[in-house]
Amino acid sequence: MSTSNQAQNIPEVFSDFKPTIKIASPGRINLIGEHTDYNNGFVMPTAIDKKIYFDFKENATDSTCRVYSATYNAYLEFDLHNLSISDKSWENYILGVANEINVLGKSLKGFDCIIKSDLSTGAGISSSAALECGFAAGLNALFDLGLSKLEITQLSQKAEHHFVGNKCGIMDQYASVMSKQDHIILLDCESLHAEYIPADFKSCKLLLLNTNVSHNLADSEYNTRRQECEAAVEIIQKKYPEVKSLRDVNIKMLEEFKEQLQGKQYQRARYVIEENERVINATKAIKAGELNEFGDLMYGSHDGLQHNYEVSCPELDFLVEFSRDKDYIYGSRMVGGGFGGCTINLIEADKIEEYVAEAADAYFKKFNIKLDTIAVSPSEGTIVEKL
Repeated sequence: MSTSNQAQNIPEVFSDFKPTIKIASPGRINLIGEHTDYNNGFVMPTAIDKKIYFDFKENATDSTCRVYSATYNAYLEFDLHNLSISDKSWENYILGVANEINVLGKSLKGFDCIIKSDLSTGAGISSSAALECGFAAGLNALFDLGLSKLEITQLSQKAEHHFVGNKCGIMDQYASVMSKQDHIILLDCESLHAEYIPADFKSCKLLLLNTNVSHNLADSEYNTRRQECEAAVEIIQKKYPEVKSLRDVNIKMLEEFKEQLQGKQYQRARYVIEENERVINATKAIKAGELNEFGDLMYGSHDGLQHNYEVSCPELDFLVEFSRDKDYIYGSRMVGGGFGGCTINLIEADKIEEYVAEAADAYFKKFNIKLDTIAVSPSEGTIVEKL
């Protein structure tokens, strides 16, 4: 949509809008450690230099809140005293955050907010967490709520659980809020201990290839995977009561229960255990500057997601396979919840243009879908500016 159209469609109430708070809330990538966060495991995310921008101001009402998305020409108005789940998906990220702030007993009043985004939705770079966390950070600053960064992270996760219905782990929100410029995070999702590691990829850059597909399985299967992992834990707990999550299980222990685990529970658990080990090894590889070793772990992660966790799709698999014989690409894997979105590729910077042209041509011939590219850099977490 053009700027002029946006201006014409903006609600009249925003015609003389002068914000007092500005927020820049980034999306995130996850280099390795997929679907491990809700199993209390290890992940390696960072915020990226693609963001959602929020302008806030109080509006002199007791409880009327008005939110306009300039990017999607969508308008939401709600009453703080009468919050309920909406049938429009994007609204629930906003409403859920307001609800969680209410639950904390913090005092909100009426406000107006305009949102603009340069984050692709459905690409697996967590536009949802950026929306939640940016909105929460804005209300925190606008009304001097005194919430810490960690509290903003946690209430945003709860908003997604309670209003959106997605039982996500903490990784996306943590990365969006807590990241540091030019660093990646080794995050222990059980203790929330974070180690910041310099993002030194030598002559390489991180390249996202967006499949531009989003299969309908994504939301329902995400929650199913979580249930399968929790069911496996319940069976293992009968013999090992100290086990609280798959974080506490090793492969040798898992093998004891191979015959007792039902359906896909064994495969799901095995993937999570192996992925946690890959994250730890990836940390060592990056610190040592061993990009080949790190890239091999990325490929191993994708193989596990494709075959054991079964959250990939033909489009993602095609792009990962296409990269494997290129000596200037060190590693590639799907990123995000799965069933569409992006692959993340560690690639020599001077080969990006050549590779993108080749991959886009092959992808279009195979699927008749245009491939989008997003070059990203590790970035700062949510930025708050008071005017």
